[in-house]
Amino acid sequence: MHDIQIKPFIAPLGAEVIGLDCGKKIETDFFTTLHSAFLKFGILVFRDQRISPDQLVVFSKLWGKTKKHILVQYLKSGYPELLLISNKTGPDGKPLGIEDAGRYWHTDVSYEKKPPLASLLYALEVPKFGGDTLFASQYRSYDLIPDELKERLRSLDALHQFNYEEIQSKSGSKREPLTKEQKNRLKGAVHPVVKTHPETGRKVLYVNPGFTKKLLGVDQENSDILLNVLFGYAVQTEVIYQHNWRKGDLIIWDNRCLMHRATPYDPLSIRHMYRSTVES
Repeated sequence: MHDIQIKPFIAPLGAEVIGLDCGKKIETDFFTTLHSAFLKFGILVFRDQRISPDQLVVFSKLWGKTKKHILVQYLKSGYPELLLISNKTGPDGKPLGIEDAGRYWHTDVSYEKKPPLASLLYALEVPKFGGDTLFASQYRSYDLIPDELKERLRSLDALHQFNYEEIQSKSGSKREPLTKEQKNRLKGAVHPVVKTHPETGRKVLYVNPGFTKKLLGVDQENSDILLNVLFGYAVQTEVIYQHNWRKGDLIIWDNRCLMHRATPYDPLSIRHMYRSTVES
């Protein structure tokens, strides 16, 4: 038996799971409890973990089939399931991982036809100040939209595309250019502006500043205007939880109903994390 407690945050979303060692075997019956909390709170935080890459992969696979990220140049050697979010460099001086990952509001991999069910992030080293992650509940964002605007959104679809090359081309970026094969795979995807969560049945606002480029059937000017209105609803203070990372933190979040973004930190500090992704 697991002697654990699930403690909701004083925030619009999220809960801490206290007393669980994620590196140990988790029985099916107890996992059902975890899964129910995941659906209810959107984010589960496990503090003070000391797990190996192998254990992280096993824990990730409890939630579903893991997904290999398209940026293969930043995967951990020997672990195709793990993406390195890091400002460390290797012996050759090249970055080990993505230093500036997600410093804009986004939903992971919304630029693919089947975005992932969940993402997990495990902190091995964290800066003393900065480098937090903000999470925004898109259930709550949708609920705050006026009924007349909700009616307009019902029939709208939006184009999502990866902004990697835009970031990589900026001055000071340490990101490696995409290969021809990677570029060919990044065709973008179209999703409804309002989705229904497949497990909870709740409505979700599904646009994000990072990857949503245009509303289909709407001219670019009016598309930009309406998207900016929706982005405003998406990141209001009352829908956000801010996570201040500690070494050993492991977080899983429901990618189908949340947006998130990382905050800046002192580049002389180390921020080194593993990220895994679970397929829908």
